[in-house]
This record gives sequence, C-alpha cells and structure tokens, in this order.
Amino acid sequence: MKSAFVTVGTTSFEELIAAVTAPETLQVLRSRGYGRLVLQVGGGAAAPAPFRTAAFTLDAFRFKESLAEDLEAADLVISHAGAGTCLETLEKGKPLLVVVNEKLMNNHQLELARQLYRDGHLFYCTCSTLLESLKSIDLSTLKPFPPGQPEEFAAFLDRVIGFE
Repeated sequence: MKSAFVTVGTTSFEELIAAVTAPETLQVLRSRGYGRLVLQVGGGAAAPAPFRTAAFTLDAFRFKESLAEDLEAADLVISHAGAGTCLETLEKGKPLLVVVNEKLMNNHQLELARQLYRDGHLFYCTCSTLLESLKSIDLSTLKPFPPGQPEEFAAFLDRVIGFE
C-alpha cells in the first residue's frame, strides 16, 4: 500500500489541507494506488479527523520534533514550498509535489518551485490545480536531486530570491 505525506511546515496552509482532503482528491489518490494519507497540518484550524477503512487510512497531526520518519515512509510528498522541506525531501530521494501558497507576498516559494521544476527535481502546482496535477503527473520522470553541500543550496536560494 503506497503512502502520501502532506506537510505545511510550521505555519498554517489551510487551503492545502482542504484541497488534499477533498473527496475528489482522495479518490484520485486511491485510484493511483495510495492507501494511506498522512497530514502534518501545522498551526491552522483545519485538522481533519483520522479515519480508517479497508482500503484507505488518513492520519493527521499538527507538529513533531522531526518529520524524517514520515518522509522516509512516504511514496509521495505533497508539500508547501518551504526551502527546508524541499531540500530535506529531495535529499531523501522522495517524489515531491510542491503546492505554492498564492497568498504569500513576494512569493519566493514560487520562484524556488519553478527552478527546481525546471531542473527536473519536482512538480509544482497551486491548491486550485492540485487535483489535475495529481491526475497527470508522472513521478518516474523526476531526476534525482544531487547530494550537495548546504552552502551550495544556500547560494542557489540566494540566486533564486535575488540576494546575489
């Protein structure tokens, strides 16, 4: 049974939690072979009730000391576009679908997601396009993220965000 892990990081991203738990989205996940969905919901008000059926399990939590075990167990990670989460997920070699929060001002998350998508390391979408993205993405086309030095990733972020 494949598992998908959703993380919003330390803030709230209620639109993502609502989009990923919509009945249509859950159906697409099931049709793609996912029998488990684990949600890290952060500080938002949206905290769906866990449930289990014969074919599907949904678990949710707000925060943990580390997401390493959840990332390791995931066959797909659906995440906000925080740089730390992206880097940790890609370094673990996990397929990543980034959902950009369109409500953020000066959206550096979008710039980061676009560049990593151009480099072939992840897919990205918005909450409004999540369902179609889950239907159409081919995870086998993703390129492994090359292991590197944190300093190189920091320099990459500086270029993307425009600090250089």
